[in-house]
Amino acid sequence: MECRVLSIQSHVVRGYVGNKSATFPLQVLGFEVDSINSVQFSNHTGYAHWKGQVLTAEELNVLYEGIKLNNVNHYDYILTGYTRDTSFLETVVDIVQELKRLNPKLVYVCDPVMGDQGSMYVPENILPVYRDQVVAVADILTPNQFEAELLTGRTISTEKDALDVMELLHQMGPDTVVLTSTDLTSPHGDQFLVALGSQKMVRTDGSKSTQKIRIEMPKVDAVFVGTGDLFTAMLLAWSHHHPNDLKAACEKTVSVLHHVIKRTITYANEMAGPGKRPNPAQLELRMVQSKKDIEDPDIVVEDFYIMSTVFMMDIRLFDLHTRHTFT
Repeated sequence: MECRVLSIQSHVVRGYVGNKSATFPLQVLGFEVDSINSVQFSNHTGYAHWKGQVLTAEELNVLYEGIKLNNVNHYDYILTGYTRDTSFLETVVDIVQELKRLNPKLVYVCDPVMGDQGSMYVPENILPVYRDQVVAVADILTPNQFEAELLTGRTISTEKDALDVMELLHQMGPDTVVLTSTDLTSPHGDQFLVALGSQKMVRTDGSKSTQKIRIEMPKVDAVFVGTGDLFTAMLLAWSHHHPNDLKAACEKTVSVLHHVIKRTITYANEMAGPGKRPNPAQLELRMVQSKKDIEDPDIVVEDFYIMSTVFMMDIRLFDLHTRHTFT
């Protein structure tokens, strides 16, 4: 059956970020994607120059009303990423609520992009909208550690802290939470990035369970843009195929990221030449070239073991969550 996604994210003419990072991979995996561009820029803001426009809440509502008037506002998933305007985000919440009334099985996948490493790169007044309105209607949430701390008011210093924060986020709304990057120390050393995930499930007999995973990823000395957007889109896709198995969904999601980033850094280094750092244009994700890996990724999990109800994965791949910022 046809599966349709409404994706409300940023857009760039050149490169891969926001909707450009999400649409092609989702289409490759068989999803119909309707895109609304929250911003339209010439390129991401990591370049020396960029130009473009920002969609207002009123303009968002006009676009949605057009879809609604034609009676084609029927979706299986909603995917949202970067926005820096409170009224725009509140309009998104209204759209999500209406679409959920039309389809109670609709799944809302939200990347609450607010900041990283202790710094916000959106206005502070957007936090209450995410915390009090967006999280409540989200089904899958993909914050980084800093964003999870903002949403819960808790500090993460240990893995137990992270598990407690994910439990709080579950209580606020979403059944699936993935902390896409943390500052936690990996047993493999400080060259590894630790991510964590948690999924609440109801078994066929009506009993409840929680699946928790840990993902460890070697870091790469390069700035990638659009990888967080690709991660969230792939988590949507593989969660659709593995709705009650966060382990399997994350295995395939991070494996796609691994192959795309490996291909990208190889190409970028070749273009830059020996001893030179690649520039932003050379580091644009090699998305089209990775089509086969997106469709059927070779799994890059080396170790997997179960520890009570917590599934622990050691996954060898690159840092997947360098965020794009629009200022």
